[in-house]
Amino acid sequence: MHTDVVACIDGSAYSPGVTEYASWAALRLGAPLTFLNVLDHAHAQRPTDLSGSIGLGAQEQLLSELAELDARKGKLAMEQGRLMLNAARDRADGLGVADVRLRQVHGALVDRLSELEGEIRLLVLGKRGETAHEATDHLGSNLERVIRAMHRPILVVPLEFAAPTSVLIAYDGSETTRKGVEMIAASPLFKGLPLHVVQVGEPDAQHRASQEQAVAALQETGHDVTTVIVPGQPEAALTGYQREHGTDVLVMGAYGHSRIRHLLVGSTTTAMIRSAAVPLLLLR
Repeated sequence: MHTDVVACIDGSAYSPGVTEYASWAALRLGAPLTFLNVLDHAHAQRPTDLSGSIGLGAQEQLLSELAELDARKGKLAMEQGRLMLNAARDRADGLGVADVRLRQVHGALVDRLSELEGEIRLLVLGKRGETAHEATDHLGSNLERVIRAMHRPILVVPLEFAAPTSVLIAYDGSETTRKGVEMIAASPLFKGLPLHVVQVGEPDAQHRASQEQAVAALQETGHDVTTVIVPGQPEAALTGYQREHGTDVLVMGAYGHSRIRHLLVGSTTTAMIRSAAVPLLLLR
């Protein structure tokens, strides 16, 4: 059963933002909040046959020392993770979240999240992870794997928290965004916030009819909705509208059947998330 807001906490500068956005979402949804710390013990592969360069005795001593070092590093990583989880819990408590849970698991991030998917109502991730400074493509490859593996809504957040006051829904008429609109209509997450349903394309009868369906579902549940059809390329058009109207959250389908699809597939994922100044809610 999809019940929890799950927030991934690591050693990156994004963890405070993740903590606050996840707390905001948990309070809005009335849902339990789980902070998750994943310990990935993948180490650089070391040569196991050193006999060509050092003696057998020295080799055995070196391997023993390396094993001890790995064990110490593992313990330190666990302790660091526990401290980060405790800090996140204390912050969430201070923000009024009553039901906070902590989990520390070992393995690859995508694998652990896939195992927990049945419990996840909303997944909250930072725009970048703790190793993002080591390789410029780390964000795109890692985040895209999570998006492809998960079938739950994912909220990708920036460094600093700002309580959302309005929402831009990038609507392309695809099944993903239609279901997303239905989900938003039924959810308390954006209750009381103005919604801007923005479609990129020509303002023809087909686009207007598609938008009318979305608006009807949202208005039936009491949302204040503005609908707009803007011409141009999706990335520039949506970014321009967001900046002009000051919307605080951008909602998009992770995979659709229009030009918007190309914003969130492949290498463009990295550029889109890096350039976004507001949280990005990705729907599957």
